Amino acid sequence: MSDIYFSEEHEWVRVDGDTATCGISEYAQVQLGDVVFVDLPTTGTDVNKDDDCAVVESVKAASDVYAPVSGEVVEVNEALETDPGLVNSDAQGDGWFFKIKISDVSELEGLMDESAYAEFCKG
Repeated sequence: MSDIYFSEEHEWVRVDGDTATCGISEYAQVQLGDVVFVDLPTTGTDVNKDDDCAVVESVKAASDVYAPVSGEVVEVNEALETDPGLVNSDAQGDGWFFKIKISDVSELEGLMDESAYAEFCKG
């Protein structure tokens, strides 16, 4: 079973065991508009919670993507290099950015569940 969490910076995290798959939320991709480029972190990089570790560029703006949890980047979504539009078509699925081997699971407690995130986006 996997759980999904959201950050106040509009990243999502789907946890499966000790691995977190991360990307930007559906809400964030709508705000950005058409995504034209994604700069992903390097596999093997250690990141700390809230570090900027990727960049997403759209026709409107470029935005940093922050690590929602600390750990080691163990995989990146290479499909985004040739098809960054996956972020628009399936932000919380095929448009994922990177996977982190979580070093501190307690950091998940600071993130929101889906209902809390929906309320946050209304504000």
